This record gives sequence, structure tokens and C-alpha cells, in this order.
Amino acid sequence: MKASKIAYRPVGFALGAVSGMIAGAVFKQAWKVFGHDEDAPDATDEDRGWSEVLLAAVLQGAIFAGVKAAVDRAGAATTRRVTGTWPG
Repeated sequence: MKASKIAYRPVGFALGAVSGMIAGAVFKQAWKVFGHDEDAPDATDEDRGWSEVLLAAVLQGAIFAGVKAAVDRAGAATTRRVTGTWPG
């Protein structure tokens, strides 16, 4: 395993935590934009319909994946600028 990849590992973990917090905040705002005032439903929420539960899951998954990819890519690009090597 390359030294740059090993050195980047703690940075990647920290960026993962940050991206999760950012994605959670973005999802809450997006859920409100879709006209839902309350929290997003859980899959086992008996009072919510299939369409609302699935919409929330798909929206949350897309937002989390997009934010994670953007944060990971920015971290790798910054690492290359600082160290001269790509961490992957």
C-alpha cells in the first residue's frame, strides 16, 4: 500500500464524518422543500404511506452519495495539491 494512501486514511475518515453531517443538514432542508414539515419517515413508520417512505429513502440516498463524492473528491484533489500525489 502506498504511503500517501496510508497517510490519507485519517483524513478520509474525518471527511466522511463531515460529509455525513453536511448531507444530513441538506436532506432536512430538501425534505422541507418538498412540502413536508415534519421529519422524514422511517421505513417502519406505520402512519406513512409507501410512496412517502420510498421518496424519503431515495432522496436521502442520493443526497448522501452526492455529498460524499464531492467531499471525497475535494479532499483527494487538495491532497494532490499539497503533497503532489493522488491518495487513491
